[in-house]
Amino acid sequence: MNAIEIRNLTKSFRGMYAVDHLNMTVPVGAIYGFIGENGSGKSTTEKLICGHLVADSGSIKLFGKPYTDPGVRARIGALIENAGCFPGSSIYQNLMMQAINLGLPDRDAEIRRVLKLVRMEEHAERKFKQCSLGMKQRVGIAMALLGDPALLILDEPINGLDVDGMRLMREILTDIAHSGCTVLIASHILGELEKIATHYGVIRRGRLIAELSAEEMDRRAQVFTALKTADLQGAKAVLSSVFPDVREDADTLRVYNVEDTASLVRLLLQNGHVIQEIRKNAIGLEEYYIELMSEKEA
Repeated sequence: MNAIEIRNLTKSFRGMYAVDHLNMTVPVGAIYGFIGENGSGKSTTEKLICGHLVADSGSIKLFGKPYTDPGVRARIGALIENAGCFPGSSIYQNLMMQAINLGLPDRDAEIRRVLKLVRMEEHAERKFKQCSLGMKQRVGIAMALLGDPALLILDEPINGLDVDGMRLMREILTDIAHSGCTVLIASHILGELEKIATHYGVIRRGRLIAELSAEEMDRRAQVFTALKTADLQGAKAVLSSVFPDVREDADTLRVYNVEDTASLVRLLLQNGHVIQEIRKNAIGLEEYYIELMSEKEA
């Protein structure tokens, strides 16, 4: 069973498609990275899934049932845009108001559970307005986790965070997924997303143009040898005479799909080129995304 199945979903505003016949599948238990530039339709899609907007056409199923099913709706937690907390109230008080609103039993225990998940148990009495950006993001996630949802929908949860904040957020999201919750994350911070996502969907102008698992991403990633020399153009000419795919990237040459790096080094030395730096690497999510965007533009 899939947590989310979307087929031919459309939503327009003033005659312009924000979501254009979108098809999307999120497996149960996935951390699904929903990738796209600003205005590509990420937030609109998430709002449609949550029922904040009504689609023009198409279907959304959650755990095999229509997204309007009351039982299914009770299994969703979401943080889109902001946490919606009262600034002058404490974190605990804000969570308690939401727990009451949801009609949860044993509310104190549930609040303690979600505070522990987001590493905020020591800050329960802090007023929301006194929280840093990272803390506010974590409070918002704690609000969304009340009631132990099976699906968590997040819109840019790591945007604006510092290095430590992003690291902590990665740990929290991984723990949430390990607890059995499916996580949909809309984000444009691809380097961070690549560290935790199990699946990816790339949206452009309202259409999903690629959908793949992390394993498929690894298989598609081209391995290359990156090197630097004093005479980049001369070295490129020498390498291009033997290796079919040599590309220039700023002050570095990339030679793709070379298994025998020693032969590459020998070739350059025999032709008088001293290698200043050499390393093996593979195309990551960010480069794959850029190439994908370039292909679609063409």
